[in-house]
Amino acid sequence: MSELPISVQLKTLPDSPGVYQFFDAEGKILYVGKAKSLKKRVGSYFAKTHPNGKTRVMVRKIDSIRHIVVATESDALLLENNLIKEHQPRYNVLLRDDKSYPWLCIKKERFPRIFPTRRRIRDGSEYFGPYTQMKTVRALLDLIKSVYPLRTCTYDLSEEKVSKGKYRVCLEYHLGNCLGPCEEFQDEASYQKQVDDIREIIKGNFRHSLQNLRQRMERLAGEMHFEEAQAIKEKIAVLESYQAKSTVVHPNISDVDVFSIVSDATHAYVNYMQVSHGLVVRSHTVEIKKKLEEPDEELLALAVVRLRERFESACRELYLPYRVPLPGDLKVTVPKLGDKKKLVELSRHNARMYRQERFKQIRITDPDRHTKRLMDQMKRDLRLPGEPRHIECFDNSNIQGSNPVAACVVFRDGKPSKKEYRHFNIKTVTGPDDFASMTEVVFRRYRRMLDEGEELPQLILIDGGKGQLSAAVKSLDELGLRGKISIIGIAKRLEEIYFPQDPIPLYLDKKSETLRVLQQLRNEAHRFGITHHRNRRSKGAISSALEGIDGIGEKTAGQLLQKFKSVRRIRESSLEDLAAVIGPVKARKVYDSLRE
Repeated sequence: MSELPISVQLKTLPDSPGVYQFFDAEGKILYVGKAKSLKKRVGSYFAKTHPNGKTRVMVRKIDSIRHIVVATESDALLLENNLIKEHQPRYNVLLRDDKSYPWLCIKKERFPRIFPTRRRIRDGSEYFGPYTQMKTVRALLDLIKSVYPLRTCTYDLSEEKVSKGKYRVCLEYHLGNCLGPCEEFQDEASYQKQVDDIREIIKGNFRHSLQNLRQRMERLAGEMHFEEAQAIKEKIAVLESYQAKSTVVHPNISDVDVFSIVSDATHAYVNYMQVSHGLVVRSHTVEIKKKLEEPDEELLALAVVRLRERFESACRELYLPYRVPLPGDLKVTVPKLGDKKKLVELSRHNARMYRQERFKQIRITDPDRHTKRLMDQMKRDLRLPGEPRHIECFDNSNIQGSNPVAACVVFRDGKPSKKEYRHFNIKTVTGPDDFASMTEVVFRRYRRMLDEGEELPQLILIDGGKGQLSAAVKSLDELGLRGKISIIGIAKRLEEIYFPQDPIPLYLDKKSETLRVLQQLRNEAHRFGITHHRNRRSKGAISSALEGIDGIGEKTAGQLLQKFKSVRRIRESSLEDLAAVIGPVKARKVYDSLRE
């Protein structure tokens, strides 16, 4: 426990770049952070009320503060990264990844073998990677083997053993997959030249390999060895095809790391791509769980350092969507157009796709987290004061003013709650007046909810533009609910979102989940309303057919419909069956009339 109060510790902090550490009363580290100014950054934790609950809890636990002054903000980033990895504080984001990634190994031996591995042995062999997926390594190996015949055996092909004739060529030699160095059918120099070409291919540089193969093809063709020249030509075609499929930008863009980030309220997704000679040789996306509502700039800077460290990147140039503080020896470019901008956009696209895949998985494996994320997204997109856990949507239905009805559908946690759906027959409006109908329905709905003490929704959605929205707001004003319930309108043509007293609509991304939920609400209200309207028209038409019979009124028609359900069944019924419901005199009139 610290002997000095927090207020005293804050006054002694320097106005310099550095790293700060928060400890609780038991001396356990809570959080590690970096700052351009330690005094200002650390003081901000205690000078305001934080909207994030976790931040408030952490600040209450802080008992002592320690700091380390460094020369620059980029130095602070490196030190912060090392301290987080060492101590793993509870309130810091962690890029956890326990996977062992595959490497491509060129073994240090005479006639080197090339094979995939997940273990790196410090024996002087060359390791390329790590790759994020084994299938990428296998695809590269298949390409290499289709062009260059290499040995796959594990024999010790030392000069002494080979010269003594200890080995014999195997089936791979007879299949043409190996040139038989074990029996000195291939010399070490030519084999090593193949390995040199393969090394360049792995790095993404096809130029040397293609140039050497073309020279060999021309030489063989000049010597009239046309079959061998044709075989080389086919290998050139394989390399060129692979290069064409893999190249995304100009080959002059080489040895570059590209990063981008997309995020929501609880998580961020950072994509890392390594580009060599215009090819994306590595792409990897990580998911970061936010702890204290960290900004994207802070998360991106942290991810850049850790991902480059994990994949042992030696690239000195980075393409980023915006500038973040990084170690000073790195060249950071924020592209505005051209191939460089294309790479950043490709990286961002990969991050978005990964995020969508995670959403699909989360819907199945963790529905509570999916709901929480969706509610928070809707809250931000629609500028709501709270999460819209309970939403109600209204829609009117009528044909030239006949049988006017309205529908109210209810969504809870982004899903339909069909048992709470309600339909309304319009009572006070004459003719096709959608605005007046909307005013009546909204008033009746929330007047009753207030009278019965029911829980009010957090959001009302009106199917329509500014006119329908204003009509609904009029009812809320009359009920004294204005400001207690958020209300918006959605217009069908361009999916504009309207807010009360705001003439400029909001346009959401067509692929956004918020818009998807609003469209689902609107469509469900329309379906429910149309179904009810169709039933009313049908019932009205049947009643009219019966009431047109002399001596048969509305009450009698209702009795018959309640018993027989349709005019067809009434027509097919016997006189005795009809008489049992409405008496013999009326039964005879109905019986005769329907048969005429």
